[in-house]
Amino acid sequence: MSEPTSIYADNNATTAVAPEVAAAMQPFLGPEFYNPSSMYEPAQGVAEAVGRARQTVADFLGGVTPREVVFTSCATESNNMAIFGVAAAVPARKHIVTSAVEHPAVLEVCKEMQRRGYEVTYLGVDRHGRLSTADYVRALRPDTLLVSLMHANNETGVVWPVGDWARIAKETDPGIVFHTDATQSAGKLSLDLTGELKHVDLLSFSGHKMHAPKGVGALFMRRGTPLRPYMLGGHQEESRRGGTENVPYIAALARACELAREHEADMPRIAKLRDWLQEELSRRITHLEVNGLGVERTPNTLHVSCHFIEGEAMLYDLNRYGIYASTGSACSSGSLEPSHVLQALGVPFTALHGSIRFSFSAYTTEAEVRRIAEVFPEVVANLRKMSPYWDQKNNLPRETGPA
Repeated sequence: MSEPTSIYADNNATTAVAPEVAAAMQPFLGPEFYNPSSMYEPAQGVAEAVGRARQTVADFLGGVTPREVVFTSCATESNNMAIFGVAAAVPARKHIVTSAVEHPAVLEVCKEMQRRGYEVTYLGVDRHGRLSTADYVRALRPDTLLVSLMHANNETGVVWPVGDWARIAKETDPGIVFHTDATQSAGKLSLDLTGELKHVDLLSFSGHKMHAPKGVGALFMRRGTPLRPYMLGGHQEESRRGGTENVPYIAALARACELAREHEADMPRIAKLRDWLQEELSRRITHLEVNGLGVERTPNTLHVSCHFIEGEAMLYDLNRYGIYASTGSACSSGSLEPSHVLQALGVPFTALHGSIRFSFSAYTTEAEVRRIAEVFPEVVANLRKMSPYWDQKNNLPRETGPA
């Protein structure tokens, strides 16, 4: 088995555009360039292509109606549209429930809602990333407007039972709107909005996490959900989002959804590679924390924390070997603060800054994962040699720190 020259293991940050997806875009970057809102015949053909793409995305979401699919520029826009839009439509309710480990695309919107006078309940998690259903039930109130809880965490991959929580919200009060950010589960887990997720009102996801280009996403908006338009302009998207449709990227998203369904059969293989790597690293590296251990995770994600070394240093050394991973959310890169997700999990202080996320795709090979297992323990060992907090002779942390 030949050794790969470079290894991309940061698919939770973004994915490579699949060749089939790039090919689906090409007609709309060339001869079929027309505005789908125009009335002449060639433009109507483009409008029909957008309609077919909407049907494809609706099928990907479990067979919802095409009218319930709104195309956006990304999951961040979809999240903003969901939260701000519901608040504008139901001004009498002033309470929102979310979690302490949401993506910034939800957390920052919730903070803005607080500045506007809303009360937000941020639910905590345990060491494994689980959120207590009992705590969630207690958080629901007569004035609760919206629940926004992610389907899968972008850093740890931990999956939550949002279908059950949406049902609980509706049984508690049918007026509560339930939103989930499914950016990290789309393309990795089934999203059945007519089955398991039938009580979810709003669901966001982004194309660039599932082999479409950056710059396209969608918001599922169940019929009857109160939501005022977030982007005002023309009558596109049934007046729910103004702006000329990004036809090449909409076509790309639809093709990516088709590919994701084809790749579902490959997810058990990816999960097996992830689990093998987890076991190998746990065996070869002492004082290693596996975040999300023992709970359901997306099949492609392994997030570990190494005590007494810095994640940035690990990334630098991995990069020298042609291995590309991350410390966590790409949207928080550049910050010197430890991950808010790891802080919420209660990761020990000595490991908070020493985290690495390996995230795979259907295109990840066994050879690539084996190469990571070979290189990463060496990187950790070499960095610990330089750490004043590590006893190299005994391969243990120093009891009293540096002299």
